[in-house]
Amino acid sequence: MLAPRKPTPSNELGPFYRKGAPRSTHLAPAGAPGLPLGVSGQVFDSRGEVLPGALVEVWHTSHAGVYDNQGFLYRGQIVAAEKGTYAFDSVMPGHYPGRLAQHVHFKISAPGHEPLVTQLYFATDPAFEGDPDKNYVKDPIVQSRELIRPVTIAGDPGTPRALVTFEIVLERA
Repeated sequence: MLAPRKPTPSNELGPFYRKGAPRSTHLAPAGAPGLPLGVSGQVFDSRGEVLPGALVEVWHTSHAGVYDNQGFLYRGQIVAAEKGTYAFDSVMPGHYPGRLAQHVHFKISAPGHEPLVTQLYFATDPAFEGDPDKNYVKDPIVQSRELIRPVTIAGDPGTPRALVTFEIVLERA
């Protein structure tokens, strides 16, 4: 028997969404500066069923806090695999004027389910001053503590990599 799941909180789309991003799990160009980032997870519905074939659209800034609004750097579409899994690699997004917290935008859709627009935030972000439970409200766009995820640092000391798990739960239509 499947366990029901709480739907992922929505978060605003933001002004930098662009249709037509390529289907790719590699969002950063080869050799891009910044801390390498790997994000993975599964897409479920609120009944706990996995959603293979869900479309996960992702976009974020470069490590310097700049969106590529002319091309598709740091943007991609990923189709969830048979067990609802998805993954992509990039670099940790930077801070930019007007937004306090580092974030990755998500737009997820699956047949028979309500589309979801949300954002992923990082518990290690200096904006949260070491206490995301208390300080997530410092960025007025972060409306739910549930969107802030722990970051694991992996790899050798000379080649660290940030890893984050972000499970997504869609509501049925």
